[in-house]
Amino acid sequence: MTYPLVIQLRFTRREFQRALEGLSEEDARKRILPMNCISWNVGHLAWQEQRYFLSFAQDKILIPRIQEEFRYGAPASTPALAEMQEAWQTITRAADEWLDALTTEKLLEVYHHPSGEWSTRYGNLLQRVIYHYWYHTGENMAIRQSLKNEGLQDFVGNIDDEAPYRAE
Repeated sequence: MTYPLVIQLRFTRREFQRALEGLSEEDARKRILPMNCISWNVGHLAWQEQRYFLSFAQDKILIPRIQEEFRYGAPASTPALAEMQEAWQTITRAADEWLDALTTEKLLEVYHHPSGEWSTRYGNLLQRVIYHYWYHTGENMAIRQSLKNEGLQDFVGNIDDEAPYRAE
């Protein structure tokens, strides 16, 4: 059975993608300073999933470019949305294999960063990803509103059916 927090992550991912529906390539690459553009945000969330669920959890890097160009603090860029969506899909599909096997024990396990400077539980990393998605979903919607995009979503989707509260 899929772990409840993983169900919440998948709902969050769908909402992130739903907020991109109808977005043009041109608008995806526009920057409204000091924010990054929407396509960069897609690459950035791909970076976080690759970092936490592939690199930290499984010692894998599928797309090295994502690790360098979309990490926290990386220089701004305006990549193609289609390219970022493809990278995001590749990484999230690969992450799903690990996520599908999660247990309470694994989420309580501590990850120790190789630098030795910090450590945290895998459950904290999972929650951080969920909250990070919501942050950038809101930011992306603000960018789209500023660009005068029409027909935007104005409410979180059907959480009652798609990701209702469920105990462990």
